[in-house]
Amino acid sequence: MKMFRLLKVLPVALVMILASTEANFAQVPSIQIRRKLPSDPLVLRGQSEGSVKSNCGHVGTEPNQIIQVTEALPYLRLTVEGPGKPTLFIDGPDGRFCVLADSYSGSKAELSGFWQPGRYLLHIGNLSPGQYNYNLLISQEKLPNSSNIRQSR
Repeated sequence: MKMFRLLKVLPVALVMILASTEANFAQVPSIQIRRKLPSDPLVLRGQSEGSVKSNCGHVGTEPNQIIQVTEALPYLRLTVEGPGKPTLFIDGPDGRFCVLADSYSGSKAELSGFWQPGRYLLHIGNLSPGQYNYNLLISQEKLPNSSNIRQSR
């Protein structure tokens, strides 16, 4: 009898959890990326939370930014600039990627290459714990000698 009540309550609880997650994502800034950006680079500013230690530095539990790529883009570059050593964790339709700042990119976290359509959750963090201001630059202009190229699958 108790198991039957649990099975009746479980779907309701699951729906409530999923609804609260979507409600939290509704508060996260979201932007659509098309083949032609309104400005290049498009600069978004924010503050990393850095409350959760992960393999991709200290990141927040919620994404800092959501981007919706509306069509396949042959080339798109995301660059995170900020104090310390910024990190970028991307959870998207073609997988999860962790990008760390390195000396080649001038202590910036940078990822470029082909992007398929879909929703990408961006967690911006830092190798050090704490809150850091950051600039997220989104560009479709190629840099000479880019070594951090993501290939399509």
